[in-house]
Amino acid sequence: MNLVSYEYVACQESKKGVLILSEFAGAAQSLGAGAILVNPWNVTEVASSIGYALNMPADEREKRHHHNFKHVISHTAQEWAATFVSELNVTIVEAQLRTRQIPPPLPIEVAVDRYSCSNNRLLILGFNATLTEPVDTLGRKDSQINEWEPKLRPDLREPLRKLCDDPKTTVLVLSGSARNVLDDNFSDYNLWLAAENGMFLRVTTGDWMTTMPENLSMEWVDSVKNVFEYFTDRTPRSQFEVRETSLIWNYKYSDVEFGRLQARDLLQHLWAGPISNASLDVVQGRRSVEVRSVAVTKGAAIDRILGEIVHNNGMKEPIDYVLCIGHFLTKDEDIYTFFEPELPSEVPASVRPQVPTQVGTSIVGSRAALLMKQNSMSAVEQNKSYSIDGDTLHSMVTDRISLQEGSSVLDLQANDYFSCSVARKRSNSRYRLQSSDEVVTLLRELADHS
Repeated sequence: MNLVSYEYVACQESKKGVLILSEFAGAAQSLGAGAILVNPWNVTEVASSIGYALNMPADEREKRHHHNFKHVISHTAQEWAATFVSELNVTIVEAQLRTRQIPPPLPIEVAVDRYSCSNNRLLILGFNATLTEPVDTLGRKDSQINEWEPKLRPDLREPLRKLCDDPKTTVLVLSGSARNVLDDNFSDYNLWLAAENGMFLRVTTGDWMTTMPENLSMEWVDSVKNVFEYFTDRTPRSQFEVRETSLIWNYKYSDVEFGRLQARDLLQHLWAGPISNASLDVVQGRRSVEVRSVAVTKGAAIDRILGEIVHNNGMKEPIDYVLCIGHFLTKDEDIYTFFEPELPSEVPASVRPQVPTQVGTSIVGSRAALLMKQNSMSAVEQNKSYSIDGDTLHSMVTDRISLQEGSSVLDLQANDYFSCSVARKRSNSRYRLQSSDEVVTLLRELADHS
């Protein structure tokens, strides 16, 4: 029954035939919006539906068929296989999260010493709960809800400015926050900003550019938006935000227990309808639910970001020190393992305590190694509205390839890479910091040795 309905839709491109489908069929979930759904045990309803289909206006027939035909040609066997493998990979990573050991504390003295000995450093910093105060200290007081927007900690302003002004150091703030939030906090600093999980990028002296993949589909937004609107109405003080690459529903101002119950119900609504057949990730934060395309992760974006940084700064010397710190969500922790494949395979175990196991490396790491060697053009170069002649473009691409190829970008030894999670007990990172207070201590130490 399910396969026949798909074949019928594929064969009706010229005639725009009407599909009458049992509401109990599995295909009703994916083709129900364009088909006429019936209860096959209700003879009267079936007869009425046949009559309606035979007399249906031509424009309605075309709209219904177009909706289903678009679904059939886009949800191919290849797409299904890719989604299936992706979900298998996520399952393995999540299983690893439950079984791996807790990373050891970051050896701050070692990290600072290696920083001092390096010549071209890259600092990748998260924002929320990393450069800001912890959320729990800001939300409630005397049963009143205080409006809160993430703000850079005042005690980080001076050390961050010193790091940004150091000619040997490149600072990148990589966050899931919107562009205006990062602009409000970092416009006065000489650094790089990557907003919405790295999908938008700019140096603070320049304009925002997009790093989104060209084939990123956002057709699912309206259906997910309807669900978020519904739960915003029924959950006091909750809100949702529509971004260019994702939708986020949060209940950080709501009653915590009620918000959690609503979040569970919201997830059931999403899986049963709008995202049941879409290549999307649902990312659960502490008090939020985010829906975004599978390709929208910090790890997936870092390759394109790194290419832009190297190209814009005109780096002639390879990066020999990387420090990555953040309170990143589980599905964004591929940023921690991105640089791991570039490290020598013969690194002694004593030098790399608690490095992610082979499972994590084979899934996330190998993909990162492939990305590092793709030599893809930047988003600016891919923009069709960008006015430039062919010879100049060829020269730019050639320069980019020579800069980005192999070890010309990175010359990273095992003891010069520090990935560190903040306020998380289990993580893909090598090390951990207990809170943003320890982040302040670390950045002050680094600033003093700039």
